[in-house]
Amino acid sequence: MILRLGLAALLVLLSGCASQYFRDAGIPPTAAHYTLADLPSPEHWTGIVFNGTKVGFSHSRVSRAAEPGHYDIEGEAVMRFRFLGFEKSVQMRTLDVVDAQGALARFDHRYVLDQSERRAKGEVRDGVLRYEVATAGRTAEQKEETLGEPLYPASALALLPVLRGLRVGSRFDWLVFNGEAQSLDRASQQIESYETSDLFSGAAFRVSTELLGLSSTTWIDAKGRPVLELGLNGVVVSALEEEAVAKGYLASAALNKDEVILDWSLIKAVLPLADARQARYLRFVLPRSERMPPSDLRQQCRREAADVLCEIDATRLGASEPSDADLRPTITVQAGDPMIRALALTITAEKKPVTEKIDAVLAWLEQNIRKEPIDAFSALDVLDTRRGECQGHTYLYAALMRSLGVPTRVVNGLVYAQDYRGFLYHTWAETLDGGSWIAVDPTFNQTRADATHIALARGESPAELVPLVDWVGRTRIEVLEAR
Repeated sequence: MILRLGLAALLVLLSGCASQYFRDAGIPPTAAHYTLADLPSPEHWTGIVFNGTKVGFSHSRVSRAAEPGHYDIEGEAVMRFRFLGFEKSVQMRTLDVVDAQGALARFDHRYVLDQSERRAKGEVRDGVLRYEVATAGRTAEQKEETLGEPLYPASALALLPVLRGLRVGSRFDWLVFNGEAQSLDRASQQIESYETSDLFSGAAFRVSTELLGLSSTTWIDAKGRPVLELGLNGVVVSALEEEAVAKGYLASAALNKDEVILDWSLIKAVLPLADARQARYLRFVLPRSERMPPSDLRQQCRREAADVLCEIDATRLGASEPSDADLRPTITVQAGDPMIRALALTITAEKKPVTEKIDAVLAWLEQNIRKEPIDAFSALDVLDTRRGECQGHTYLYAALMRSLGVPTRVVNGLVYAQDYRGFLYHTWAETLDGGSWIAVDPTFNQTRADATHIALARGESPAELVPLVDWVGRTRIEVLEAR
């Protein structure tokens, strides 16, 4: 039973050959089918393990809403862990009001990342989704989407197969609102089998889910409870626990010195690079990689048999046409905010060439924004607190440059970290000067980012960042040449 086994031990087992822990349970019962009004277990708690370390809990409850024929799905999740010696926290509280079929009527979501908060509220009425997103205490974005079919909240994905009937072979396709990504996406689900396991009591239906290009597997028992869930290729595990057990880790979280994010994401280099911040050229191979980094004049990658060979020449400038998104204010890069605009004009007063504006903005950030591994949702979060990590520095830099009418985009990828003798995930920017993109790193105060910056994805929205997940924990780098 999971409660006796313990989540940390569970992940150790699953890191081996997972299939041996799941066995065919024979003929499943007649399709288990419940309504939101008669769920046998309308409330449950789970413990969350990340990369072998327990980091948090989640809680879900279904109850009748004030509006007749509707139900509240309340969700809560808390995670705490350490990164580079700092304690970090993620908190989420969500309320989704749905009809009897699980379709979304209205929602109110609150997310807190370290000390930054984002809130999303909205409703579906007459086939139209209307919602607003606020960050740093300001309403930053209002959206409207016309719907051609029912919309479901992501919080209901474990419930929808139960409402439709747990039957092996059933397939479902849903239009889903993802509050964390603030996007509408398609989710596909399949009930694959009926299994028993040493990892949970009794038998459960194995349900696979695809959403935003990510896969997860959930085992749902005949009472409609998600007894076990695996995500991120088994790196994240959640399983049912009693409330006191699920929340109990919080008392000892401050004593946990495990660097779970660093251990998961660090890509060690066999030969340490000397003076990486001065590197102008890098040639490396991604052995047996199924994934291909983007290519441009600065970074050129090609496939050689099962490997991917890449060259980065920091003296070259990228060349591609800017898009509207490279100038447009977003909820993350609030280039239209009056405070951002006023600051940008002050910083760059009498600066005409783009390169001079870049230098002026980088100099201001270096003097005024502390470098700390504190996450932020937006540029305004960083400006308010005057501190941030690489992502935060880049968001604020991009907001300042866009407010000046200079196209700037956010780049996400890897950079060599001297202290850790390997590559870590990192964020920087590219700014358009004439017809060429200049790679700029606000965190390292580099007007020309060094050649150890390996671009994997561009963009700042949560949906644009999702492809990075497929790289983390599954990438090796062999450096062939650096100079």
